[in-house]
Amino acid sequence: MPEILEVELYRALAERALGRTIDTVWMVDARYGRGGTTARGLQRALADHMFTQARRRGKLLLLDVDEGPTLGIRFGMTGGLAVDGDQALDRLRYGPGIFDDKWVRARVTFVDGGNLLVHDPRRFGSLELMPNEVRLGPDALGVTSAELAAALAVNATRANAAAPLKARLMDQSRLAGVGNLLADEMLWRAGLDPQRRDPLTDAELRALHKALRGTLRQLGRRGGSHMGDLMQERHAGGRCPKDGVELRSATVGGRTTWWCPQHQR
Repeated sequence: MPEILEVELYRALAERALGRTIDTVWMVDARYGRGGTTARGLQRALADHMFTQARRRGKLLLLDVDEGPTLGIRFGMTGGLAVDGDQALDRLRYGPGIFDDKWVRARVTFVDGGNLLVHDPRRFGSLELMPNEVRLGPDALGVTSAELAAALAVNATRANAAAPLKARLMDQSRLAGVGNLLADEMLWRAGLDPQRRDPLTDAELRALHKALRGTLRQLGRRGGSHMGDLMQERHAGGRCPKDGVELRSATVGGRTTWWCPQHQR
């Protein structure tokens, strides 16, 4: 599933689409657009223009356009990107593992004959012109310890103030980029219970920030969000790689969650 590490790979691949005049834009239907974005609106906004910069904010890919609106691409659970037939990833953990034209949901064709495709089997992604970046929290790859503390604060003025720790960690308006697999790995490394609702101590926040940075750095080198130490044990009967205790599982923040009852407090 594309989390921040996968979308960073998509961003790097999208740089190959920069500086190329756009000929046509196709989107499967209006339901794949967000914020009123339509296939006709995409064609009108992008045709005869060029992408000038490929950016990323959390799990949102942003393609800036010369004298035009920014195009935002969200990839949902199984979305991928291809440029001129090349993909950034061979497969996603929960994807089908194959590329099929029937799952192409959007296509940008360039005057030179090449193209940029959004491939999304489960169709949970979307395209949006001028997405609201302000709604997203600080990017997880560069978040400071102070920003993380503010993002996870149990603050009564926030709508989900009393949410479990994992739900706050995955709330994109608090912190952009962390999804289900990364959240479980970070909390396991930091020794923190994903169901916890009370505020973290300063020492716990430091441990979580260290775990966040280490997880993103190491899993980025390994090849993706599914390459964590905990990943192979996320199943019934799975055991903690640290202490051998059988893992527990529950739905936390709407997502299947695995943790060690012995060292995660």
